[in-house]
Amino acid sequence: MTDTAQTPTKAPTRLQRWADSDFFYLFKCSPVAIVSFAVALILVLSAVFAPLIAPYNPFDPASLNLMNGFSRPMTPNAFTGDSFWLGTDDQGRDVFSTILYGMRISLFVGVAAVLFAMVLGISLGLIAGYVGGWTETIIMRIADVQLTFPSILVAMLIFGIAKGVTPIEYRDQMAIWVLIIAIGLSDWVQFARVVRGATLVEKSKEYVQAARLIGRSGPAIMVKHILPNVLSPVLVIATISLALAIIAEATLSFLGVGAPPTQPSLGTLIRIGQGFLFSGEWWILFFPACTLLALALSVNLLGDWLRDALNPRLR
Repeated sequence: MTDTAQTPTKAPTRLQRWADSDFFYLFKCSPVAIVSFAVALILVLSAVFAPLIAPYNPFDPASLNLMNGFSRPMTPNAFTGDSFWLGTDDQGRDVFSTILYGMRISLFVGVAAVLFAMVLGISLGLIAGYVGGWTETIIMRIADVQLTFPSILVAMLIFGIAKGVTPIEYRDQMAIWVLIIAIGLSDWVQFARVVRGATLVEKSKEYVQAARLIGRSGPAIMVKHILPNVLSPVLVIATISLALAIIAEATLSFLGVGAPPTQPSLGTLIRIGQGFLFSGEWWILFFPACTLLALALSVNLLGDWLRDALNPRLR
């Protein structure tokens, strides 16, 4: 009797395992998630590679021609004969180029503010949930008090205080970083509350008790054992918070307390275009507003799908 040689099965690669996962299957079955991801990816890549895509550098004074001001979209200028895809503003800047460069500022502020809020909220939530006692009471009461105020008002208050203590000669240079801190400090509460609730559940489980028995310190248990098990809801909140942070930045810039005119974001462009809306130059406001709407909506819808996909109760 001869032994038949069995062909060893090749272990699937990480990409194959991801392609066969339930997460990717749910993504393929959701047209909203596919369209949202595609729109968000196109906008993000357009902002990242703005210097390569934009036909003009809108913030280079040497490349501007005031005679091109108020050129209508896809229409040759009456004085210079130049044509622009989305028209120009009052200073002759190409609206398409300003949108790409402005979107870089909006995305940078939104991502940095969410990361700052995430780090602060996760740290305070872990400490409140694991330590408990007066530490938990103080942290969560501060969070409850902050929740009684609208986040945009908290961001405006923090921005005003930080700008007031910044020397005048550094205000324009520090405006973006002050804006990031203001939005981040206004959004850390939701991360802290979710992480604190998850930490209260996780710290009573066996693996945490085992880590205590072998002599692991409290910070090591929080970072190496509890944190990886509470990150799933945090990632969902971060995705949704990114859209809210982008809208908050646009709101602050529209109100004149956000990005400086030398580094205009989408909110600044909308504020500039709003002044020319009723005089007939509608494109200066319309196209930046549509870009902001598409960016915030796609990220928000993607976050909603991610929340449902990672919720086992909805499967």
